[in-house]
Amino acid sequence: MSPGGAGCSNGLLLTVGWLLLAGLRSACGTNVTAVQDPSLAPEGEGENEGEEEAENEAEAESEAQTLPEEDVSNNTAVKEVEFGMCTVTCGVGIREVILTNGCPGGESKCIVRVEECRGPVDCGWGRPISESLDSVRMACTHISPVNRFKYIWKLLRPEQQPVILANDSAILEVRREVRPLVFECDTLDNNEIVASIKFTVYTTSELQMKRSSRPDTDAVLVFVLTIGVIICIFVIFVLIFIIINWGAVKSFWGEKSSSTEIPSELSSVRYKDSTSLDQSPTEIPGTEDDALSEWNE
Repeated sequence: MSPGGAGCSNGLLLTVGWLLLAGLRSACGTNVTAVQDPSLAPEGEGENEGEEEAENEAEAESEAQTLPEEDVSNNTAVKEVEFGMCTVTCGVGIREVILTNGCPGGESKCIVRVEECRGPVDCGWGRPISESLDSVRMACTHISPVNRFKYIWKLLRPEQQPVILANDSAILEVRREVRPLVFECDTLDNNEIVASIKFTVYTTSELQMKRSSRPDTDAVLVFVLTIGVIICIFVIFVLIFIIINWGAVKSFWGEKSSSTEIPSELSSVRYKDSTSLDQSPTEIPGTEDDALSEWNE
């Protein structure tokens, strides 16, 4: 065989080998495409979706199991709240929020916070915070902070519209006039009236008449209260002394009772002696008569 024929045969073999490899690769490709047939794809997706739904249901069940435990723990630690008395009977004030269950340190009650409370808006007639024969100082209904509220002062006139004053602070100071005046103060929070109070400013002569006509009982009342307190304190100290020294007091009273019994016995003895003395003179004349009769014999 010639060298040229050998070379051709080798090339032919290589070509046939490449063709066989290409055929095998194409066959593998068809198998892969057959596995990835669209008719089979939904089944795979359905299985994946089923697995996801199963996982979601398992998570939901686990959450449902954990939620009741949390609810039970919350129910066992129920916090009960009470509200204290408001500091005012009208207008705006503050009150305490008291916790009656779940307090730290095993306490039965504890104060949680302090909050705002409100009563009726109309506070009626108020009293000035200070006054003299010349001027009067009045205060609106408010709580701290004072600058939180808005204040409107009015001068009330009979059968006329009230006059709004320029003062917008919580304190108003006015001088007394020749006639009595009536003022009103409205306390506003967010343009809402939360308290309203009125004041009467009397004239100087009216104030002097009121002070003179008022009975001067303050000094007497203070004196009586002072004496009563002193007497109560003295009685308390005496009782405490008797309780502490009960043995000595008992012996003292025993000696006193025995001393009262001795004079009574002495008086009884003296009474007997006096009776015997009273009877002896009646017996003496008899003895004298006997002696005279013997002498005469």
